[in-house]
Amino acid sequence: MPDDAARARRRTGTGIALALTLVLGAVLLTGLPQDDDRRPDGAGCRPRTVASFSADSTLTSEFARYGDDATRTDDWTGGDGTHSVRLPDGRLLWLFSDTYLGRVHRPPNPVGESTAWRDTTAPLVRNSAVLMRDGRLEGTLPAPLFPDPAPDQWRWPVAARVEPRSPGSSERVVRVLLWVRTAGQHPWIYGVPTATEVATLSLPGLRVESVVRVHDQQQVADPSRRVLFGTTLVEEDGWTYVFGGDDGRPASRPASHAYAARVPEGGLADPAAWEYWNGSDWQTRARPRPVLGDGRRTGVGSAFSVVRDGGTYVLFTMAAGAEGLTAVASYWSCSPTGPWHGPAREFTPALPGGGTAAYNPQAHPELSGDGRLVLSYDVNWLETTGAAVMLSRDVSLYRPRFVTVRLGPGR
Repeated sequence: MPDDAARARRRTGTGIALALTLVLGAVLLTGLPQDDDRRPDGAGCRPRTVASFSADSTLTSEFARYGDDATRTDDWTGGDGTHSVRLPDGRLLWLFSDTYLGRVHRPPNPVGESTAWRDTTAPLVRNSAVLMRDGRLEGTLPAPLFPDPAPDQWRWPVAARVEPRSPGSSERVVRVLLWVRTAGQHPWIYGVPTATEVATLSLPGLRVESVVRVHDQQQVADPSRRVLFGTTLVEEDGWTYVFGGDDGRPASRPASHAYAARVPEGGLADPAAWEYWNGSDWQTRARPRPVLGDGRRTGVGSAFSVVRDGGTYVLFTMAAGAEGLTAVASYWSCSPTGPWHGPAREFTPALPGGGTAAYNPQAHPELSGDGRLVLSYDVNWLETTGAAVMLSRDVSLYRPRFVTVRLGPGR
């Protein structure tokens, strides 16, 4: 039988797993200029950094309101791995990795955000999806949305986009990138990286039509060198640029690497359409080569975010080193393949109290505008021992929080 620490680590899943990986990494906020535009003065590309940030209490409070609603017992009460995509009818689809369902309890006359709790027996599923309309969360799709592919394997949804069913098609579908992990022994207690898949969801009903494996890593003997794609993506000039990372091992690689792939619009579910950056060119069936990360001072965790600000790609990640569970850093580039400059100025989003960690910063361009960028980050209990108990005792911990970021000139 596993000890309490191992059980806690497995139960919190993505939360602590990504927290520990992101302590090694830096959040990437990147944009995708033309491949031949790599000069800082080319095609509007200019150095960028975080000029200011402020808490977005409206979005944070909406997830707290929905999670605390005890009307149903089969809906979302907390989760991490926060990603979003705008649907053609205006709804926003939120995707989560490990997710608590069940009921949240509140005492009479509650005081403070930590007074609500969930039972320690509350259901935990590997993924979920929640719908929002006009800023208000409406409901949870039947969870888990993506079933386990095999015994001792599970799927974590990451980035998603609406695209043509096939190149040139007028019919549109939702494509969701999935990470497949397999149960493993120490140090892979959060799962061994196994493959990247793409799910196709119908519109407007969001029925899962198919799941296709696009990048299988089972033949890569060293799990620390396996690359999972889809932590973030950027659409530009008929291409979808898909970013990924390796897990690395904390003891031997203090910062993980970022990788890039690209797919023609409408081709995400076609493995043959994927091209990978091999260090000098885009090629199919190529072994991806890192676009960022020296294994020491610079790099990313397995989850980061990239956006385009004018002609500049900006990448956000948790800062490497001692600040890796509290501070967010950024990089910039004129191309998705680099060179990446940074890390630039860090900022420290609010945490609910001592013993907690921030991780998985994700940009939400569909909520951004007027020079501001909405960024979410997940929150979890820092210590793995007893984490499951703490997440049940204080339901506010395992929910996304949001900030509004403004970018300014960098160097």
